Amino acid sequence: MTQAVPVSAEAPPAATPPELDTAPGRRTGWRRLMAFGPLVALVVAAILPYSNVRLPGIFDGELNSPGTLQLLATCLVFGGLAAGYDLLFGRTGLLSFGHALYFAAGIYGTDVLVTRAGLPLWQAAVFALVGSTTLAALLGAIALRTAGIAFAMVTLAFAQVGAILVARDFGGLTGGEEGLPIASDGLPDFLLGVANTVNLYWLALAYVTVVVFVVARVAGSPTGRVLAGLRDDERRVGVLGLDPYRYKLVAFTLAGGLAALGGVVYVLVVGGASPHVTSSELTLSLLVMVVLGGPGTRWGPVIGGILYMYLDNRLTHLATDLPGPLSQPLFVLGAIFILAVYFFPGGLASLATRVAPIRAALSRRPPQERR
Repeated sequence: MTQAVPVSAEAPPAATPPELDTAPGRRTGWRRLMAFGPLVALVVAAILPYSNVRLPGIFDGELNSPGTLQLLATCLVFGGLAAGYDLLFGRTGLLSFGHALYFAAGIYGTDVLVTRAGLPLWQAAVFALVGSTTLAALLGAIALRTAGIAFAMVTLAFAQVGAILVARDFGGLTGGEEGLPIASDGLPDFLLGVANTVNLYWLALAYVTVVVFVVARVAGSPTGRVLAGLRDDERRVGVLGLDPYRYKLVAFTLAGGLAALGGVVYVLVVGGASPHVTSSELTLSLLVMVVLGGPGTRWGPVIGGILYMYLDNRLTHLATDLPGPLSQPLFVLGAIFILAVYFFPGGLASLATRVAPIRAALSRRPPQERR
């Protein structure tokens, strides 16, 4: 009886999908080009004040006009502030409702030391930054004894105490509800006057660059991996013999310090301090910025912060020309936020990932007809 010997044949190699094709000159070249994207964006942002191009409907004046540069500087400050807050929310999983307290501490600390104490700017900025970071470490050490919604409520309570002290003009230092304009005597000449708005813009650009750099270095370090583990499963990190409380305190303190640094820059950009920076609404706005841009991503919170502040400012100016509820900036911002969350759950940072399959399907060539 003869046994049939199976004949084996090698299957032809599977074709590489276009979206995974790494042939030279295609995907690899595109990825190399995208790797230089942030550097190109930074260079373009740095030389933007030298351009007198007008963008009607987007800005009221030329790109290098003082009004446009101040708006862009404010947007950049909040872009960096949102990136620092994402270190807590997106990368560590800590929902804080009191992050505005440390931003306000940097603002009022610098303003009070310059205006009331008569210190020069650089000394006031150093003292305000050190004091605000120490405050974040102390309050974080208390708040992090709780978890979940209790942590959010404790941070909110601390922020409300700060808001009350500012509004009641404690010690006659904060100016109460009227705010506190910063005295020009303690400021260097290159930060004074409308003609030097460009220097404030560059200062805000430097701030957002520093924040992105610091957050990226932390996220890529062993500490950043532990923080990501805390966000996903805190108990597993504890089983590995690591102290979750210590790592969360490091993230809380660092985020508070970055917020205080943003406060130092912000008080120079707007020329003083006002009580609204101590409100819990500001922290909620930061949360919206991070979710809109994409939590846990490098550029998502920055883009979300810049876009949110730009829309908030522009809609306020255009509200009188819009009918019905569209005349309310918060209504329009809320609608945009709902649509963004619905269509892009991962934020604007996920836009490229979601569009990639569509782009690949459109670029895929139809199969050749058999002869």
